[in-house]
Amino acid sequence: MNKSRVLFASLVGSVIEWYDFYLYGTATGLVFSNLFFPSHDPAISLLLAFVTFGAGYAARPIGSILFGHLGDRIGRKAALIFTLLGMGGSSMLIGLLPTYAQVGLLAPILLVILRLIQGIALGGEWGGAILLATESAPRGVRGLYGSIPQLGVPVGLVAGSLSFTLISSLTSEAQFLGWGWRIPFLLSAVLIVLAIWVRSGVDETPAFQKQKESGDLAKVPILETFRNDWRNVVRAIGLKIGDGFFNVFLMSFILVFATVYLGYSRDAALTGLTIGCGTMLITIPIFGYLSDFIGRKVIYIGGLSLMFLLAIPYFTMIKAGVGWLYVMQAVVLGVLWAAVFSTQGTLFSELFPAKVRYTGLSVGYQVAAAIVGFGPMIWTTMAKSFGPSPMVFGGFMMAGIALSLVFCLFLPSARKIASSHYDDGMENIGV
Repeated sequence: MNKSRVLFASLVGSVIEWYDFYLYGTATGLVFSNLFFPSHDPAISLLLAFVTFGAGYAARPIGSILFGHLGDRIGRKAALIFTLLGMGGSSMLIGLLPTYAQVGLLAPILLVILRLIQGIALGGEWGGAILLATESAPRGVRGLYGSIPQLGVPVGLVAGSLSFTLISSLTSEAQFLGWGWRIPFLLSAVLIVLAIWVRSGVDETPAFQKQKESGDLAKVPILETFRNDWRNVVRAIGLKIGDGFFNVFLMSFILVFATVYLGYSRDAALTGLTIGCGTMLITIPIFGYLSDFIGRKVIYIGGLSLMFLLAIPYFTMIKAGVGWLYVMQAVVLGVLWAAVFSTQGTLFSELFPAKVRYTGLSVGYQVAAAIVGFGPMIWTTMAKSFGPSPMVFGGFMMAGIALSLVFCLFLPSARKIASSHYDDGMENIGV
């Protein structure tokens, strides 16, 4: 099987999935709070809009179980085709939705339904894309291969934010709210055709093919996962919580925080987000490559530790001027969070045996995602009570990161855990 095509297939679907997902995150604060959740109090409108944002995260564990079952029973490839259809189709339909002013309560109801479909599809996409890459990786470069699908996050977000920035620059405020915001969502229909074509030409992963040929497939993967590997599911959840909260802030809520509470323009907020994601395009494969030599755990602990130390300085400096907003987004999002995220998929996949690997790593990751997805609701309430306080917001992030550091420090030897899970052994996973 052509390794370049495998990597492109793992990346292209991930790009589109995250393009769609972060389109919603961007539109939540900029569009949906006004058009779908109108209120005399802007804070209430934001809170209601972010409830739907969190609902998409809450639906992701459902997707991890559904598509994990499909991926562990029928194949990684089949699951990944269905996730694309669910994500792309729901995003396109969001671009066609009537607003509250046109149909009343039906508008937010339809928006929530489509958001739930988005979340379910994304709940199965991430794990499948990771396995498509890591289970096809040559010996000794699994970390590098596992980092490639992670590039889908910054690429998809940059594409989504640039599309909003471009439309915003070409339209007036009234035109943008009237019809301009719909264009990026409708483009999903074109992108999804490309991704399905690419993935249709990829074979099943060698690990799943071997499992299928042996006849040793899990009858009910979720039950078998919790019977034999529940500890590793808990570890994955704990490892994801800390960086997850900071990630949702850095890549979504920052648009609201910077515009509503710091007084920056929408274009400045989007530019800061784009700079952070652009930096990640360089750092993610570098850290993924390094993890094959110095270990996933070493990089993971290093990234979390520096994020912990810079949590309060981050919130202090982004208030000092738009230039500092750009710098801190590049450092905290583009370098430190990228270090954690680049190794995350590979590290989690190495915790589970092939027969429940899709389900195990997906459920662990997506349960944590469901928890952190409600961060914007919490932060909206915090900002209303305390304003953009560096101590309050920085302290919140430090608490989450501290939890993940504890899980990481007490993670059993990754070499020992995964030595029986991948045929090539665990010579490079770390301490």
